[in-house]
Amino acid sequence: MSADKAYSNRRTRSYLRKRGIRHVIPEKDDQAANRVKRGSCGGRPPGFDGERYKKRNVVERAINKLKSFRAVATRYDKRGYVFLGTVTLAAIVIWLRS
Repeated sequence: MSADKAYSNRRTRSYLRKRGIRHVIPEKDDQAANRVKRGSCGGRPPGFDGERYKKRNVVERAINKLKSFRAVATRYDKRGYVFLGTVTLAAIVIWLRS
């Protein structure tokens, strides 16, 4: 899971860790400063892979392109398989236009 700094809290990280989900969430500057200020009691910094975090942008742009289709953004379809077809059709149209 990749998220922005808004989700950089201990509760979110522990929730993901309990479920075995690898996360790439950057640490806020003030959290890092407080951790360093506490010294050895502050714990170690959370793991962060910058290269994986950069790939998050590609996924977000693809989702935003899909949301430009009204039927995808509002999800009028009640059935999951119909919505999947709508998303697939939108992806094909995006692919053909590019």
